[in-house]
Amino acid sequence: MLRIKLVGSPVANKPANRRTVEALGLKKMHQVVEHKDDASVRGMIRKVRHLLEVEEVKE
Repeated sequence: MLRIKLVGSPVANKPANRRTVEALGLKKMHQVVEHKDDASVRGMIRKVRHLLEVEEVKE
């Protein structure tokens, strides 16, 4: 599992980056969500890594 926290504002970023943050389920600053560790989620994280804090957690 991956714990993902939104630490940077997507407002001043490209629309594609805003949609990626929204697709991860993040709507507000400092909101935390958990996702399974798979290739699609890792790809989204890589695209907007400058806005996120990510940590691996054991299930």
